[in-house]
Amino acid sequence: MGPVPADKRRRAVPWAVLALWIAVIALAGPFAGKLGDVQRNNVVDYLPAGADSTQVAKVQQQLPGGESTELVLVYHRDGGLTAADRSAADRQLAEIAAAHQLEGGKRPLGIPSRDGTTLMVPVSSTEPGGDEEARAAFVEDIRATVSGGDGLSVEVGGPSALGTDMSEVFDSIDGTLMIATVLVVAVLLILTYRSPFLWLVPLFVVGVAALTTRAVIYGLVQGFDLTVTSQSAGIMTVLVFGAGTDYALLLVARYREELRRFPQPYDAMRAALRGCGPAVLASSGTVAAGLLCLLAADLNSARGLGPVGAVGVVGALAAMLTLLPAVLVLVGRRVFWPLVPAYGSEAKQRRSLFAAMGSSAGRRPVAVLASGAVLLGALALGAFSLPGTLKQEDSFTQRPESVSAMRTLADAYPERSSQPIGVVAPTDRADEVLAAARATDGVASAERGRSGDGWTELSVFTKDAPETAGETATLKALRAGLDGSYVGGPSAQQIDLDDTNARDRLIVIPLVLAAVLLILIALLRSLVAPLILVVAVVAVWGAAMGLGGLVFGPVLGFAGVDPGLPLLSFVFLVALGVDYGIFLMHRMREESLSGADPSAAALTALRTTGGVIASAGIVLAATFSVLMNLPLVTMVEMGFVVAVGVLLDTFLVRTYLVTSASLLLGKWVWWPGALSRRGYGSPAAGLFPTPPLPEMGSAPDPVCDLRPRVLKRRTG
Repeated sequence: MGPVPADKRRRAVPWAVLALWIAVIALAGPFAGKLGDVQRNNVVDYLPAGADSTQVAKVQQQLPGGESTELVLVYHRDGGLTAADRSAADRQLAEIAAAHQLEGGKRPLGIPSRDGTTLMVPVSSTEPGGDEEARAAFVEDIRATVSGGDGLSVEVGGPSALGTDMSEVFDSIDGTLMIATVLVVAVLLILTYRSPFLWLVPLFVVGVAALTTRAVIYGLVQGFDLTVTSQSAGIMTVLVFGAGTDYALLLVARYREELRRFPQPYDAMRAALRGCGPAVLASSGTVAAGLLCLLAADLNSARGLGPVGAVGVVGALAAMLTLLPAVLVLVGRRVFWPLVPAYGSEAKQRRSLFAAMGSSAGRRPVAVLASGAVLLGALALGAFSLPGTLKQEDSFTQRPESVSAMRTLADAYPERSSQPIGVVAPTDRADEVLAAARATDGVASAERGRSGDGWTELSVFTKDAPETAGETATLKALRAGLDGSYVGGPSAQQIDLDDTNARDRLIVIPLVLAAVLLILIALLRSLVAPLILVVAVVAVWGAAMGLGGLVFGPVLGFAGVDPGLPLLSFVFLVALGVDYGIFLMHRMREESLSGADPSAAALTALRTTGGVIASAGIVLAATFSVLMNLPLVTMVEMGFVVAVGVLLDTFLVRTYLVTSASLLLGKWVWWPGALSRRGYGSPAAGLFPTPPLPEMGSAPDPVCDLRPRVLKRRTG
């Protein structure tokens, strides 16, 4: 058989790709909807794998009845509790004891405050076990049973109530985040394309990518027991929409230009893919490699986020390089209406903002580079103003009932803790450990709990309020003095989170930098250019964290910073920020290979890449800013730092600083590659005057122009 005629190939290939994706959608659809069912938001899933507090949580799950549900009922009246208030509390507590299996099998006893305004009633039960839905139902039933009124407030707090309130927020993340992200991306695509139809195509394709990715991750959970939390699933959604839309913007921009050179959409798309493909692959590979470095983290939630995020980026890449081209070819050039790129036409000439920016950097590269570096350094100083570690009770942007209850207790019982420290000891040494715990400085009381599977649970109350310096000192003393036992609980978990995140930063950050640097060296065949890009994105991260320090406390009123924020924001900003540097530097390299002077190559690269990559940066920043609408401080902080960092990288660092550094270094930016040995003259040669540039306007050379120059001459 001979070769397939070109006309038949033009018709057959897009239809075949579309049919393949229809089959993928049909297969993936039922499984994508099940991802929410396998998401895990238990305490263990957000804790360090090797920490004491994690071991305590695991042992508690294995004890008879499973994980214990710990609540605190808080009866409070400002003027002091009355006899009627106490009678109402007695009736409600008796009703709770009759309806549920409580530890001890009796009506729980209340502890009155010294000022008589508050009654604290600890309630513990293994009835729900470790099932998250059963625990939530138990907490809601208790809340429905207790009631106040006429000046008497009754609130349900404690670790399990706090966990239930947080689970409700997590359960709402998927739907809220998806809707908000779709709306943001749709609006930005409409503004970018100024077409009533074109924006629907990339939005549809990125939606398919999100659906397919959710199905793949569900399969990984079933096959490899991958841990997926609501946090990692939410961030994955943002990554798919943000990165996928970026790739679509770059490909569509190149395809629009090729439609002016080729009469057939199929041939134009082939040229666009040939040009954009290598750079898009490299940029997505950088993001995926950076995320996979999180596998080295000890924190369970961070380690699980690595493969989840990487699968999301790869899924977006696959859809944008296969399904998007197929759909665009099938609908033809009319999808660009009313600005249809006709074959043989020229793009409308207009003044380019980025050409003007490049000219300003070319006139005073030293001043631009120095002032930009000073600005980033000054912004980074704001990191010293970051609030301390975020406490569990401060994790919500709006105060839920569980947090309100714990704050009432902190005011009414300043002399003791209302939150127990969990200790698990070998059963044969339980009495010895209990005596040692009671003798530890700072301990108010200690009680023996459940036993099973060779372990015994102890509940230890400190003299100091939760998550204070005094309680922290008592926790450390318990860990040092109780040999062979594990010390955990909510406060211990916060200590372990701080320690583990500090450890993870020391390991993961160098891995991310090394992975990104190696990919850049292989792509750009240089050592200096990759170092410039890596230093630039690290500077962006520092400045973004500094802006967070100026905003989180003074403006947003946050009482702390999530301990995982520095690491995760670093991974996202470095991996995603380098993306845009790849397109800029790769275009600069192509211009140099074609014989352009180093100065002209740098300025032409900025002029031709600036507009579309700026649009991509705005889209990515906007999608991450969607996280700021969620009622969790952790998500708000993450969304702010990444969004601000992307904008700084797009409009300051890549536009001015990287371009200025390239102008100053000249051909040495490609050292030790072959381009650094060309006869361009001194590093500053050609800066004054700036070499002539092509006419200002919509770039005749598209953003991702990575093809050899001979191809451009042949196609005219």
